[in-house]
Amino acid sequence: MQIIRELQRDGRRAYTSIAKTVGLSEAAVRQRVQRLLDAGVMQIVAVTDPLRVGLHRQAMVGIRVDGDVRDLAAKLTANKEIDYVVICSGAYDLLVELTARDDEHLLEVINTQIRSISGVRSTEMFVYLRLEKQTYSWGT
Repeated sequence: MQIIRELQRDGRRAYTSIAKTVGLSEAAVRQRVQRLLDAGVMQIVAVTDPLRVGLHRQAMVGIRVDGDVRDLAAKLTANKEIDYVVICSGAYDLLVELTARDDEHLLEVINTQIRSISGVRSTEMFVYLRLEKQTYSWGT
């Protein structure tokens, strides 16, 4: 958990530096990181600011589904504009987070890539006005 916590602070941090902080050898840290990666427990990725890469609209879409929610979720995960798909309970069967270049692109994604899929009963869109906090520090 200490190694994960250190990598969550800075995923580019040298194994020697992490080793000093957690009290292990560099080799031990390297091996444990590799095991965590191989097991799918974590990934080390670059997180971008959507605004700085030309994506000026983000939205969460609540989707109500007719039929097998797993089939629809699988179809949505193939969409490159969709960043997050979760099957849930409550008012919606699925929650989908997406990014788009602008309002016109957002409308295109909603109408042609979500609402047009067989099994989508209804959608409700929540457009993000400003992202205040986004962290990936769970699990430690």
